[in-house]
Amino acid sequence: MKIRLPHAPYIANKIAIDIFNCGFVTMQKGLEPVVKVAEDLIIADIKKETALEERVSEILEQNEDEMEFQRVDRRSMFWLIKKKLAKEYGVILSYEDRYNNLSHEILETCWKNNLIEYNVTENRIKNVVYASIEHYIDSYQEIEDVVAENISHYKRKLVPGSEEYDLIFEKLYEEELKRRGMLS
Repeated sequence: MKIRLPHAPYIANKIAIDIFNCGFVTMQKGLEPVVKVAEDLIIADIKKETALEERVSEILEQNEDEMEFQRVDRRSMFWLIKKKLAKEYGVILSYEDRYNNLSHEILETCWKNNLIEYNVTENRIKNVVYASIEHYIDSYQEIEDVVAENISHYKRKLVPGSEEYDLIFEKLYEEELKRRGMLS
């Protein structure tokens, strides 16, 4: 599943908490620097894919008439073009491979910046990072559903998409993450 930009700080926080709690990594400078590294790398990855998708959309728009004449399915063509340009933009399309690569980058950057120390195999810690990403992705829809359900029980009805709704949603979302140990 694709990571959306608003989720980057939450995933980064989960990664730092899980590394801290794994028992075989020593945090040299605390959680925050690890959160920052993870968040920056996640955001960079998201932005690469966004740039790729914007380019694909441009190509599709430029060829709209031809596609309509040929009766080409826009969604299929989008995927084909994205697949063709992915390497040029440095985007790994397989989410499993992508998150594995991202986990490696996060671990490598944290280690090179002396943010973490460990005496187990690199793969073992990379698996902690990967599992953090996967766990968050598997949980976020459920968390969003719980928050939306909680908001629906408010006496005063809030309109989804309004500023007030969004602020309350974010506050409750973060509280639910804290309750689940995914946010410090």
